[in-house]
Amino acid sequence: MLYFFNNLVYDSKNDKGVIKMEKVNVSSERNITLIMDFYELTMSYNYFKMGKGEQIVYFDMFYRKNPDNGGFVIFAGLQQLIEAIKDMRFTKGDIEYLRTLHIFDEEFFDYLRNFQFSGTIYSVPEGTPVFPYEPLITVKAKLIEAQLIETFLLVTVNHQSLIATKAHRVCQEAKGRAVMEFGARRSQGYDGAHYGARAAYIGGVAGTATTSAGKAFDIPVLGTMAHSFVQSFDNEFEAFKAYAEIYPDSCVLLVDTYDTLKSGVPNAIKVAEEVLAPMGKRLAGIRLDSGDIAYLTKKARMMLDVAGLHDCKITVSNSLDEYLIRSVLEQGAQIDSFGVGENMIVSKSSPVFGGVYKLAAVEKDGQIIPKIKISENTEKITNPGYKKVYRLIEKETNKAIADVITFYDEVLDENQDLTIYHQSDAWKNKTLYAGTYEIHPLQTLVFENGKCVYPEYTLKEIRDYSIQQKALLWDEVFRLEYPHIYYVDLTQKLLDYKLKMLAEGRKNG
Repeated sequence: MLYFFNNLVYDSKNDKGVIKMEKVNVSSERNITLIMDFYELTMSYNYFKMGKGEQIVYFDMFYRKNPDNGGFVIFAGLQQLIEAIKDMRFTKGDIEYLRTLHIFDEEFFDYLRNFQFSGTIYSVPEGTPVFPYEPLITVKAKLIEAQLIETFLLVTVNHQSLIATKAHRVCQEAKGRAVMEFGARRSQGYDGAHYGARAAYIGGVAGTATTSAGKAFDIPVLGTMAHSFVQSFDNEFEAFKAYAEIYPDSCVLLVDTYDTLKSGVPNAIKVAEEVLAPMGKRLAGIRLDSGDIAYLTKKARMMLDVAGLHDCKITVSNSLDEYLIRSVLEQGAQIDSFGVGENMIVSKSSPVFGGVYKLAAVEKDGQIIPKIKISENTEKITNPGYKKVYRLIEKETNKAIADVITFYDEVLDENQDLTIYHQSDAWKNKTLYAGTYEIHPLQTLVFENGKCVYPEYTLKEIRDYSIQQKALLWDEVFRLEYPHIYYVDLTQKLLDYKLKMLAEGRKNG
């Protein structure tokens, strides 16, 4: 059996029964091409052998349910997907590994060795608020190419969209107070920490404790001390004094190592008066990481104010989420900022984002032929065909009314009445009257014939765009419980075709 470690091959069963390490010519740069479900390769090999690999097909990536029963999702991860597709290659080491499986032939390996994505991709811009069942990414490509990018497309978008959405929920309940992402040590691995911090920033956090994300994405980083720092000194005051002497301009002290109100806060005040004040500096803040947050912050605020430290900020952490944050603020907690870790970085309350990737159409003899997946579970029935999706904005309020999915060649006219239909029930419909609404395409071109044409935005630009787009939604969409259900409807032409395909599918078994 062969095991691959970077550029080494370990053969555990050579003929002489000894351990053998053999060099292979593999790039030292990280290559994620084989982060794919194995059936992507088995299907692709079948297409290759059957001569179907060059057929042009259309796939949609969408999801069926908002996490946490929320009102929407923040679409994220597009930039990493672009990078993955641009860098996609099967290395010598990859080919060597696949050869040991004795499933594929050398002709297929030659194909993989020269693989390069040549398709066209449309996507919702990163940071856009999106809703169930609408195409977020549309891939038009050769069948093998479209198949081989499926897994890391889903891995990337599912993860970052989940965390960006959770971060928004947390930040929303902080009511304008800063939220820092503190979750690296509880994340699902290194990438979960790194890209989770990126997604959380899109969702609204003010900064991160994950240093690599600060470096890679220019996210503000913050970190002060742990309990171990305080414990490493003979007493709490000496720990605080040492920290203040090194960081007089940004001194934030962790006050709950021993006793928050009897020791921590009094020692913080003592440092402010005896160490910082003679230097002409002020105590920047204190942090609590345990105990009854509402009670302790109220008492701590009183103590700080009596000492004249009205400008000293109070930060809290310790297994916070959107519901706990809302609760303590309703109880009158005196908090200026929050550090949120495990519940956000893994979206603990709703840890799986169910994005899927489904075939929507194929080309045959120059014609686009819609395809549909039929299921007894109605939520798993897909919308057929090569499609576009638009956001409809009411002119009077400048708020989004609905999104509408159309066939790619349908033309919508703002100067005509438009009736949009529920995705399965024609009697559920809504008419928008001419001149009262604007039509905004939701997707934009990302790859054209294999060439990336999408700009590389900074993370701050993506975050700012997301804020602007969220402002187009009604407040009711943002409720944590029982949010307004936003319409994602079909045109009559698309609905009629879908119902026709369903009827034919049932008839044909």
